[in-house]
Amino acid sequence: MRYDLYPEMRLLPTLNWSILMAMDEPVELPIDGVLDLHTFRPKEVKDLVPDYLEECLKRGIYQVRIIHGKGIGAMRETVHKLLTGNPAVKSFTLDHPQYGGWGATIVYLDPPRSAPLPGAEIREPPKS
Repeated sequence: MRYDLYPEMRLLPTLNWSILMAMDEPVELPIDGVLDLHTFRPKEVKDLVPDYLEECLKRGIYQVRIIHGKGIGAMRETVHKLLTGNPAVKSFTLDHPQYGGWGATIVYLDPPRSAPLPGAEIREPPKS
């Protein structure tokens, strides 16, 4: 295990990650605009990404960073196919090279038309 790449792993040297990965119990994810797919199986991503984006929209998060890793690009291709077919996605691009480059994708979501922009006041029209 490369502790220089994953310093948090140093805190849990006796934990058997393969056992945790084999568990089928649902895990609650924080909805904070960053989705790291490293701990998920490829078959889980097809449901996870759209569900996560939907939850981000509900919370008013319109820019999401999806970390899919570099590898051979299979996970990136899967994520990009899911994003292309999602009507809530306004656009997406690979992250800046300094912040992950082709190992992460930045997604821009289209805010619902009925939702006010964050910080915007809702005013009633003046009565005549």
